[in-house]
Amino acid sequence: MNTADINLLDPDTYRDGIPHDAFAYLRSHRPIFRHADPQSANGFWAITSHLGVKTVSRNPKTFSSWKRTTVLEELPEDLIQMLQMMLLNTDPPEHSRLRGAVSASFSNTAAARLASKVEKICEKLVDDALEMRTGDFVEMCAARLPMIVIADLLGAPKRDRDQLYRWSNRLSFRADPEFDADGGDQKAALEMLEYAKYLADLKRREPGDDLFTDLVSVGSGAGELSELELGLFFIMLTTAGNETVRSSISNGMLALMHHRGQWEQLCARPSALDTAPDEIIRWVSPTMAFRRTAMTDVELLGETIRAGDKVIVYYAAANYDEVVFAAPMEFDVCRNPNPHLGFGGGGPHYCLGRYLALLEIKTMLRVLSEKVDRLEIEGPVRRLRSNFLHGIATMPVRIVPRLPRRSVIG
Repeated sequence: MNTADINLLDPDTYRDGIPHDAFAYLRSHRPIFRHADPQSANGFWAITSHLGVKTVSRNPKTFSSWKRTTVLEELPEDLIQMLQMMLLNTDPPEHSRLRGAVSASFSNTAAARLASKVEKICEKLVDDALEMRTGDFVEMCAARLPMIVIADLLGAPKRDRDQLYRWSNRLSFRADPEFDADGGDQKAALEMLEYAKYLADLKRREPGDDLFTDLVSVGSGAGELSELELGLFFIMLTTAGNETVRSSISNGMLALMHHRGQWEQLCARPSALDTAPDEIIRWVSPTMAFRRTAMTDVELLGETIRAGDKVIVYYAAANYDEVVFAAPMEFDVCRNPNPHLGFGGGGPHYCLGRYLALLEIKTMLRVLSEKVDRLEIEGPVRRLRSNFLHGIATMPVRIVPRLPRRSVIG
């Protein structure tokens, strides 16, 4: 392999999952690599080492999320200006103002308060799946859990969950023709902004014990948010709250099916449930990459990055860095320590919902391990066509229930 064979922008590069051979070659030979880009004459810098990704992530003054947003592709200026108001695409101090509006709702303490609710949702989803015995695991278990949780957290009426799920799919998986065959992601975004306005008006009339009620209140701690800021918050929380957990649970269960010994270990050792979610996040790397823009000339890993240069950090490469992880290609539910970068490399953009995501993954794994003996693949597993999200579109399975233990007398 050489760099001429590598195209990290082409979604088809990821058709079989993370392109480990390409990332391994780059980490070894060119951990910071000037990659061609059909949308930019100067290309972009691909950062694939753990050290490089962590360094870029922790230096927002040098590597901006705001300047050209975190979106990998080039966008029209009017769209950039709108997206620059979204938390994901801000730098401090604006980032601190917006994050302060929601940080309390995503703390470890706040996630712990949701534990019983998440458990009930998982119990219901798994019980329903066991009744069906066969079906699409993504649809039955992986996708519904995070959407129900985030919809309840936002205070959206239950009747709207399915619509939120459809909108989230259209936005998150826009490069996949199954989800966005007619360019409907822009229509979905506009409809979500309209829905956010409806929900904000509803919460002003009928306040509830939910995040969106807090966001429309002047006393949110961040000052009153504009209508567009509220709408962008709604889009970000709905999509991010869905995609990471959905991708992690579905890909994680696929890994456990391929590594039967790890599944048996998870079922036999309750302590493995404490470490397995982080190993799944490392293994899956559900968000594979984000963009930054250099704000000044800087030396990084022996290369000179110029002000204005496009930089893409590849978490999916950094999470398999041989310098940091012993046997990175081994899936180990008991891996500890596990300094993965699946929630970002630290710094201000360290994943807001990490505690909630880990809770959802851990709870689903525990319920599955208690009720299910094994899952068996029943047909082709179709991955999402994306250079950004490592997800599974469909995963047909047969679910074999765990038989109750018999009492032994005498």
